[in-house]
Amino acid sequence: MNIENIEAFATIVHFNSFNKAADAMYVSQPSISARIQSLERELDVKLFDREGRHFTLTEKGKQFLPFAHQILRTYKAGRQELQVNHSRGNELRIGCTVSGANYLLPEMLAAFKRKAAGVRVKLLTATSETILEKVLTKELDLGLVRTMTHPEIDSLQVYEDPIRLYVNRNHPFANRSSLTIQEVSKEPVIFFECGSLDWTRIHRLFQILDEPPLIDMEIDNLETAKKLVLKALGISFLPDLCVRKEVREGLLCPVGIPQLTGLSLRSHLISLKGQVTEIGQLFLEISKGVDLKLFSS
Repeated sequence: MNIENIEAFATIVHFNSFNKAADAMYVSQPSISARIQSLERELDVKLFDREGRHFTLTEKGKQFLPFAHQILRTYKAGRQELQVNHSRGNELRIGCTVSGANYLLPEMLAAFKRKAAGVRVKLLTATSETILEKVLTKELDLGLVRTMTHPEIDSLQVYEDPIRLYVNRNHPFANRSSLTIQEVSKEPVIFFECGSLDWTRIHRLFQILDEPPLIDMEIDNLETAKKLVLKALGISFLPDLCVRKEVREGLLCPVGIPQLTGLSLRSHLISLKGQVTEIGQLFLEISKGVDLKLFSS
């Protein structure tokens, strides 16, 4: 069956005119009429009742119309997929959380580009949930996200970032090596919420206190939370990687809390199970060898 004949049929119905359909398809009116005649012979039905310049769809034509639209949609989708796959042969589409984009991905991409200089990279910054959804629908080749599980996803842990309490260098806690959670609860807390299980542990620990802490601000951006601590507006639990520069410069001080030993933020590279592209696989292999602990913000 000729796809152009089906396209002619759908276009005529859309414009309700043979002439307008011919103009839209850049063919002559006799040519588009010939396509309809050919389609009617193939289907062995009459699609239009014609009376001079006027026409109406026959019952058979009405029955065939939704199938014609479906055939055209499928054909268009197939063409787009072939064209996209061809153009993606030299492209890596990766999704990343904001924190991953700020602190992990630059080092990973630097190592990747040293081995694959000609590959074009397209980056989407979004939440872990959005990235997972787009990996599942093949809109992304890889995702750099917090810990997630899904039966259709392969996951590779690439970094485990310890979470500690950080205070401004002028804060009374700055010279303390450790604190109790009760002492923390007496201070205004700038709480960075990323939704992972490790952050939930902090919430649960606070919930057992007779006097819960004053969570003065809830922030969804690490850089913002860090800058607020630098402004001495509160104290905050933050991953080490995002504050290395400030700690090195003596602007922020980490303080240990025994009840929260082992708390960390884990980052994973995810891909569709068994369907990672060649370039995506190359990125995964290179990322395994990148020592992100040496990366300083």
